[in-house]
Amino acid sequence: MPLNLSRAISLFHPKPISRISMANISSLTTSHPTTSPPRKRLRGVVFDMDGTLTVPVIDFAAMYKTVLGEEEYRRIKAESPSGIDILKLIENWSPEKQRKAYETIADYERQGLDRLQIMPGAAELCGFLDSKKIRRGLITRNVKDAVDLFHQRFGMTFSPALSREFHPYKPDPAPLLHICSTWQVKPDEVIMIGDSLKDDVACGKRAGAFTCLLDESGRYDSPEYANVDHKPDVKVSSLTEFYSLLERHFDLEP
Repeated sequence: MPLNLSRAISLFHPKPISRISMANISSLTTSHPTTSPPRKRLRGVVFDMDGTLTVPVIDFAAMYKTVLGEEEYRRIKAESPSGIDILKLIENWSPEKQRKAYETIADYERQGLDRLQIMPGAAELCGFLDSKKIRRGLITRNVKDAVDLFHQRFGMTFSPALSREFHPYKPDPAPLLHICSTWQVKPDEVIMIGDSLKDDVACGKRAGAFTCLLDESGRYDSPEYANVDHKPDVKVSSLTEFYSLLERHFDLEP
């Protein structure tokens, strides 16, 4: 459906950011307290899909337990504080065991498609980015069918939109670097935003992009995530806060 850009901009009137963690924001500020921070050029925003553009509906913990078994799930989770990479774990399994694992994953994903909902504020945010001529890309570990359904159901198109059929998939930086190459922009002119430390933030940091973690519930404030390998540049609790971040720290002129 067409986006009402004036409505989008009015809905996202800048307001104070309540929960942004400025982990590495020093590059965006100056030492002089009375000088406005320099604004970095922003050429594109690359989104995760599940849990970022869409409301999280897949029970990943239940899926992992079904694939791995309860005991193995608990062991791996204890060793991987930033999250479990189920696709990588099953890469070296026997063909038959792999087949069953992929069938389980596909079943959970199909159930998620039936309940697919757009994240509040996503349509308005994308309309705002379009008004500023800022490119929009998408990287997901979900399948292409899910991306196609998202595009069709909500009337928004992201390009490039890379699913897990693109190899190597995130957290490898290759998908994001591919998008930057396609756009002919530098990675540090791009923001990667997603709800996963192990996939989205790791992909963005490895590529050299600015990273934003969407943490609606505050679960990443838990001590278990204090020593992860890749930390986001900033953290927000909603897409509305992400809009405010863009307004404050980036050059959004077309």
